[in-house]
Amino acid sequence: MSTEKKRVQFRAPDRLIDRADALAAVLGEDRTDVLVTALREYLQDAAHDDTLTQEIAAAYYDDEISFEQLKALVSAEEAANIRVLKQQLDEDFIDEVADA
Repeated sequence: MSTEKKRVQFRAPDRLIDRADALAAVLGEDRTDVLVTALREYLQDAAHDDTLTQEIAAAYYDDEISFEQLKALVSAEEAANIRVLKQQLDEDFIDEVADA
């Protein structure tokens, strides 16, 4: 995992931030650590959600995300499989257009 960090800023409901602060106090961590852990766990769970994986694949097929972004969202093996399928779909489309 990369050690480089990027500063982000976002707005969240007060109650959510208050809960993050309370958990940080209990764990002896700062708010950032709690939020980063929560985001990491959310993204890990999302990568194993079949419906979301299908949406991610569709975004890749439609060139809305790059292969690097795809790999960041799903496993390397899953990303490779999706890339192969996209190539096959593209080849099939080209064949269909050529036959028309």
